[in-house]
Amino acid sequence: MAFTSWEFLLLVAAGAVVYYVLHRHTQWPVLLALSLVFYAVGGLGAMVWLFAIAAVTWGAGLVLERMNNARKALPKGDKAGQQRIKRRKKAVVAVAALLCFGLVYVMKYWNTTVALFPAAVEQVLPRWEFLMPLGLSFFTFQSVGYVIDVYRSKYAAQRNLAKYLLFVSFFPQMVQGPIGRYDALAPQLLAQRSVDWRMVDRGIQLAMWGYFKKMVIADRAAVVVNTVIGENCPYGGAVIFVGILAYSVQLYCDFSGGIDITRGVAQIFGIDMAENFLRPIFATSLADYWRRWHVSLGHWMRDYLFYPLSLSKPFAKLGKWGRRHLGGLPGKILATSAATFVVYLVIGIWHGVNFRYFVYGIWNGSLITISMLMEHRFLAWKQALHINDKSRGYHFFTMARTWLIVLFGRYIGSSPRLLVALSLMATTILHPVPSQLWDGTLLQLGITGTDWAIIGLGTAVVLAVETFQERGGKVRETLERQNGLVQWLAIAVPLIVILLLGVFRAGYISSSFIYGQY
Repeated sequence: MAFTSWEFLLLVAAGAVVYYVLHRHTQWPVLLALSLVFYAVGGLGAMVWLFAIAAVTWGAGLVLERMNNARKALPKGDKAGQQRIKRRKKAVVAVAALLCFGLVYVMKYWNTTVALFPAAVEQVLPRWEFLMPLGLSFFTFQSVGYVIDVYRSKYAAQRNLAKYLLFVSFFPQMVQGPIGRYDALAPQLLAQRSVDWRMVDRGIQLAMWGYFKKMVIADRAAVVVNTVIGENCPYGGAVIFVGILAYSVQLYCDFSGGIDITRGVAQIFGIDMAENFLRPIFATSLADYWRRWHVSLGHWMRDYLFYPLSLSKPFAKLGKWGRRHLGGLPGKILATSAATFVVYLVIGIWHGVNFRYFVYGIWNGSLITISMLMEHRFLAWKQALHINDKSRGYHFFTMARTWLIVLFGRYIGSSPRLLVALSLMATTILHPVPSQLWDGTLLQLGITGTDWAIIGLGTAVVLAVETFQERGGKVRETLERQNGLVQWLAIAVPLIVILLLGVFRAGYISSSFIYGQY
């Protein structure tokens, strides 16, 4: 059930009416029913995996809760008992994580792994063709995060399986996150509330903004990307670069638009989900860019992968080795840099089974690691060149530098294979053919001149709004201070634009959300 389908809008509208009309004690069961209906439309077979992940992590949480209570009951001086229970808790977490991530591996990576073996071995290994569950990685990360938090005694385990299933399967977040934390999301899902028209109005406005970015801008840019970026591209480097820019616009508006729809729909039900997209266009470094992009994934990797790695015994030994043999800043940050590199490598692999994602992870991890190692050099160079790093000019320079680095990475992210990405890069540099920018070629890429104008104007509107927000402006608070006519227009105008330039435009077919495949 696509977010852009009439069926989804009907589900949300009807669900909201039922949610607020029925007795408050039935509100969380209504949300669970809506979530299961939404998921069932994608394939009943896929629900098996959703239930399996939920059952494994719910059960692990209960076992860990009992162990936490047993540990508290031990005498203060019983260190042996404390260590024994701690080892058992680690074993429970390890088994739960292995089962959950093992399922992700089988679903996403097994057949690719089989293809790596020699032909004789490959023929005897089984291949599995499963229906890929919607949002598999998202609800798996969310569930494993819950298990780790219970292990850390951050909160008590949820004893009601149905309530826990709602946390795992809440339908707006199933397409592309955000990855929720139990202590922040579950209390809202289970709360009893009356209708808050201010919250509903905000939710509708936010969802409309998301639909505008997705249906008016991203889906138009997608046509250009599908025409230009691919095997045996017939265009010169200038047009290829335009295609990469179109992909950047598509990805930016597709992902942020989808998150806006998710958060907007949740707000209609009175639920405020975490921010997941913090205007990465204003990032001043690659690390800053990824901190702003897919925030919940970054936080998950930080809390459940980076910190455990960097504080582990092997990385502690690596840190000691670095301080002893390398000395200075490189020695001090060797372990941290290695953990950072591993995180970005994992994120690259998380994006898909293609070798290009592996390289994409190495590319980002290497640049960020090198920037950490070179930080003292950069500071020395700035002082030697008398550069004022507080000036607007330097700030814009760091933003532009980040854009170029990100654009280079987009060649890898948008191409079907790594060799295609390298070929497109080479053509961009060696055979630009700039004349194709004005000889009519741009009007042969699947969209009209009017479509190009809409993409440009729409992107300018998005940048204007995000500039206002980056400077501390509050869009919805500003709208709420206006009179009723302005607030009504804030919903009516985007709706008309979405209908005329999106839904009802000739030949329009909404594309799937890019992050929906993860």
